[in-house]
Amino acid sequence: MKKILLLLILTANFALGQMPDISNTWLNNSKPYIGTIGNKGQELKLKINISEQNKKNDQEYFVSGYSLVDTNYAKFEGKITISKYKDSKKQGTVYGEYELAEENKGKHSGLFTGKFIYHFKWNRKTEKIEEQYIELTGDWKSYDGSIAFKTQLKNQ
Repeated sequence: MKKILLLLILTANFALGQMPDISNTWLNNSKPYIGTIGNKGQELKLKINISEQNKKNDQEYFVSGYSLVDTNYAKFEGKITISKYKDSKKQGTVYGEYELAEENKGKHSGLFTGKFIYHFKWNRKTEKIEEQYIELTGDWKSYDGSIAFKTQLKNQ
């Protein structure tokens, strides 16, 4: 009986554990994420200016910023949601999804959706992240549905 009670307490603590606030991670040291959009590999830049952890769901982050393809500049708002986390002594990996909605400014405005992987190395002595790699892979679809492209982005 004591073992079952202990197991229930440990499970409850794990389930109710607070996710640390990693909202600064998505800001990418004030640098844009750089990648490609479409079949021809056209350059895409995506810069997140604001990132805040959701107070009601600590696995979710509200973000805003802008995207840039050629001369097409669009502001966006959206969310990044963590779905899975793997940790070892020296490194960690976070998995999740993102959805970023550009302001509707015509045919070349739309919605970014996809998955992300965030790898990082942790220095136990300084208690800081030393190396991080973020990759966003997904799709962009225009609001009118006439244009759809694959996207691939990485941090610098």
